[in-house]
Amino acid sequence: MNECVLVVDDDREIVKAIGLLLEKEGYRVLKAYDGMEALQILAEQSVRLIIMDVMMPKLDGLSAMMKIRERQNLPIIVLSAKTEETDKVLGLSMGADDYVSKPFNPQELAARVKSQLRRYTLLGDINAVHETDEIWNGRLCYRLEEHMLYADGEPVKLTATETKIIDLFMRNRGRIFPAEEIYQRIWEEPSFAPENTVMVHIRHIREKIELNPKEPEYIKVVWGIGYKMEKIENHS
Repeated sequence: MNECVLVVDDDREIVKAIGLLLEKEGYRVLKAYDGMEALQILAEQSVRLIIMDVMMPKLDGLSAMMKIRERQNLPIIVLSAKTEETDKVLGLSMGADDYVSKPFNPQELAARVKSQLRRYTLLGDINAVHETDEIWNGRLCYRLEEHMLYADGEPVKLTATETKIIDLFMRNRGRIFPAEEIYQRIWEEPSFAPENTVMVHIRHIREKIELNPKEPEYIKVVWGIGYKMEKIENHS
């Protein structure tokens, strides 16, 4: 089965070059030239991975990525001429799985595509059934069917609301959620000044899962944006 990759860049020459490279590697390639076009293709086609430029007309890459992340957990490789560390960090913290700077090495890009697809196949999509039914993150293990969180092998006593927040965070490790979005997803109603409500629940969760709640390792504040569950390596 030829896995389908969506390449998004307003520079048609770059799209063409990446398309040829990936087709040579045996992938099926779809092409888009701005964020809006990418979203349209995703609504109509089944895609396994996205390579997306940051600076584009109509809808830039980071905004498009945030919209994609609301619905799908596909691997996204961000492509950008900007090599500043802040851009890289911003791209990754907003949901990108990998970051490649232009001009890119074709072999490196092909290797990164292969690596991300392999990880995606092993971990599964956010909406897919997880074979192990467990999501691991450092000391934490979330069992999807039980809706139960374990820290260091011990069950964590969470309220129903706290469990919903943990479910959202563990399924989307590394992604930043504004307080408004957390509120709307958990309480399923429009948010009016949700910061305090969300902050109180986050504080309670930290008290239950963090070794030092004042210096959290897992649930981090990203100032001016929101909260995220830090991705932590699992050491076997």
